[in-house]
Amino acid sequence: MTTIAATGLSDADVAQRVAEGKTNDIPTRAARSVSDIVRANVFTRINAILGVLLIIVLSTGSVVNGAFGLLIIANSAIGIIQELRAKQTLDRLAIVGQAKPLVRRLTSSGPASRPVLPSEVVLDDVIELGPGDQIVVDGELVEEVNLEVDESLLTGEAEPIAKDTGDHVMSGSFVVAGSGAYRATKVGRDAYAAKLAEEASKFTLVNSELRSGINKILRFITYLLIPAGLLIIYTQLFTTDVGWRESVLRMVGALVPMVPEGLVLMTSIAFAVGVVRLGRRQCLVNELPAIEGLARVDVVCADKTGTLTENGMRLSEIKRLDERDVADILAQLAADDSRPNASMLAIAEAYKMPPGWTSTATAPFKSATKWSGASYGEHGNWVIGAPDVLLAPASPVAEQAEQIGAKGLRVLLLGSSDLPVDHADAPGNVTPAALVVLEQRVRPDARDTLDYFASQKVSIKVISGDNAVSVGAVAGSLGLEGNTMDARELPEQPDRLAETLEGYTTFGRVRPDQKRAMVHALQSHGHTVAMTGDGVNDVLALKDADIGVAMGSGSSASRAVAQIVLLDNKFATLPYVVGEGRRVIGNIERVSNLFLTKTVYSVMLAVLVGLAGLASKLFGSDPLLFPFQPIHITIAAWFTIGIPAFVLSLAPNNERAHSGFVRRVMTAALPSGLVVGVATFTSYLVAYQGREATEIEQTQASTAALITLLVSALWVLAVVARPYQWWRMALVAVSALAYVVIFSIPLAQEVFILDVANVAVASMALGIGLIGAAAIEVTWWVQGAILGERRQLWRSE
Repeated sequence: MTTIAATGLSDADVAQRVAEGKTNDIPTRAARSVSDIVRANVFTRINAILGVLLIIVLSTGSVVNGAFGLLIIANSAIGIIQELRAKQTLDRLAIVGQAKPLVRRLTSSGPASRPVLPSEVVLDDVIELGPGDQIVVDGELVEEVNLEVDESLLTGEAEPIAKDTGDHVMSGSFVVAGSGAYRATKVGRDAYAAKLAEEASKFTLVNSELRSGINKILRFITYLLIPAGLLIIYTQLFTTDVGWRESVLRMVGALVPMVPEGLVLMTSIAFAVGVVRLGRRQCLVNELPAIEGLARVDVVCADKTGTLTENGMRLSEIKRLDERDVADILAQLAADDSRPNASMLAIAEAYKMPPGWTSTATAPFKSATKWSGASYGEHGNWVIGAPDVLLAPASPVAEQAEQIGAKGLRVLLLGSSDLPVDHADAPGNVTPAALVVLEQRVRPDARDTLDYFASQKVSIKVISGDNAVSVGAVAGSLGLEGNTMDARELPEQPDRLAETLEGYTTFGRVRPDQKRAMVHALQSHGHTVAMTGDGVNDVLALKDADIGVAMGSGSSASRAVAQIVLLDNKFATLPYVVGEGRRVIGNIERVSNLFLTKTVYSVMLAVLVGLAGLASKLFGSDPLLFPFQPIHITIAAWFTIGIPAFVLSLAPNNERAHSGFVRRVMTAALPSGLVVGVATFTSYLVAYQGREATEIEQTQASTAALITLLVSALWVLAVVARPYQWWRMALVAVSALAYVVIFSIPLAQEVFILDVANVAVASMALGIGLIGAAAIEVTWWVQGAILGERRQLWRSE
């Protein structure tokens, strides 16, 4: 096993382990299979309720009244199609953005390392590690050089842990410093973090203000449905004396519209379509509520390197501080760095001929210390890092570096130390040798993105481990206004830290633990915080922020903990994510108003008819049939709710997200639903001829009630569609025209059991409907005044 651990497995060894099932067969993200998706969308509570009611209606022999059963097919089919599209998008993007560990395999020419997918790792594979790499399976270290591992994602312990050969490493942790290799001892579902990863990566719609608000509303509706449903069942079956078939049809006609059958479906569709749309922009949404969450963010903490600036760097100049030639030193330091960062890559590109010195000790770069180095025996101990960390900040060289950094350049100090770099007191006394000046390119899309957030009243905090003056210069070049602070001066007390953060825009020399503390401090003041980053030093803050956004080219650890991954590394994609979130929130609020208004007026109508039925039982008056059969409710839902709701749920919408979803929706739906319910009941009472009414007169009364309902419900749609654009006006107009056509065609009247022959009754119903529409209009304006919202009839550009 020692030989295998050192050299890796051969192709034959790998094939044998695959045959034995010793593979890393952890479930992929969006792990629900096609059968799971079909089952979840078909066997729903709402479908079960409608299914039972459909069976009851069909038992009466009235097939046309069972038309509402098509909702079962429509709900299931639309949900399945949209979730499958979202699953395919997520799976495709997950493969693109997946971490690919370097696995050492034995070839005919000797050991060779190659990247493979995590699922291709097998038991006993030797996997190489470097800074930023995520540990994908459990294992035992076989090699290490100054290796430090962060296990905070598993244990909550924020301090990195030094690892030696023979120590165990756990999947889900990541490397913060050093390098090494480990042999896989537990793969697949046996690995420590496999279950955590499986749960965290599911296609889910939980932990969302929108979803939790809808759940609260549905619970409230349930409390209304039970008494109203029992009342209407009793009165229609035991007080009307019209025969069981007619009673059953009227009872089902009352129960069907109480169920908000499309509300959850439309919410799921809106989220799923958002995933697909963002997927086209190479944006991987690891958790669906992140689409909604980013739309609610009011503070964005942006890491400078890799977010506002491009990852690549270029050596600008070397400012020698003494007579020593530093070319060989820089070339050797770059050559000895097995996992170079962007700065060291730029140095290696400029100095490609190392002298071939042998290092006696090395110290990898760490975000906490901000320097790295190597000892070369007689050639000395050399360190490279932040000038204001390796030297006293007030020293002339440190001040010179700060002046250069004020231009937006990155400055590193190369110096010799009096201590070996692996000494406990390293770096010791550092003698400056040269200032290494590097250029960072600002992302061309950064300014427009920051301007967008500023226009949306979203605060920006630029957080970086670089020199504060340099960070401030970059922020200034992007048009960001505000003060700059060196994070070493930040207070540690959470309350004082939160107050300090409110007064500054850019922060330099920020340690990883400080990034996390800054996120917590902002959250403690009621802010919803998004954190963007790409490095290992960003992981803790990304994990604890309300929304973590990682760059696709960043470390695998940062991509693993972020809710959103920008696979094309474009900071400018974030406004599109915000736009999708606003579309989801705004449109679902509109759709919720439609569905809940229908539920409220259905419950109201059922209660009024039920109470009238009880009164007839007690006082011997004429019993009151429920005005509608199921077919009436079905056609009423077609153009007042169903089709318009589908269009509105997917329409463009860039209105700012507002909090208080439940309060806003119920404030709108309750009054509108009560108006529609009372108007419909009034129209029915006026047209109703009592128990002696002929079948034609009963149909005319039902038609009158339907006319009133349609007129007032269409005005609810007209209000919900505001502020108007041409297509929204067209949507309302087409919906109204569709009902005019239905009521005008004799065949449709016969099929849908309508009768408008009595012009006086129909005109009365139309008048009451218009009164209801006027009441809904007044209610809308009054609500705006109460909520403090400026009402708009037309959308302003």
